[in-house]
Amino acid sequence: MSSVNLAFQVLPKSSEGNTYEIVDKAIEVVQRSGVKYEVGAMETVMEGELDELIDIVKQAQDACISAGATEVMTHMKIHYRPKEGVTMDEKLKKYC
Repeated sequence: MSSVNLAFQVLPKSSEGNTYEIVDKAIEVVQRSGVKYEVGAMETVMEGELDELIDIVKQAQDACISAGATEVMTHMKIHYRPKEGVTMDEKLKKYC
């Protein structure tokens, strides 16, 4: 299977007010997953097999709910190239 890039952003709704701590729980899911990833100010980008990455996003949403969110809006972007795959390195190498 070829690698894809999947960027996602969770927007938890909570009556408690501090959503940063809830988003931290979603990022912890990504960190524990073992996939290559980069956390940004507005979204997290992961690299890997599409089904695995989508499962990680689902787990991240569940982590937000477990951390006190009443609902979660999730935005995803997927870069898919079926024959040779997609890597973060190919996109970023000229900037490093």
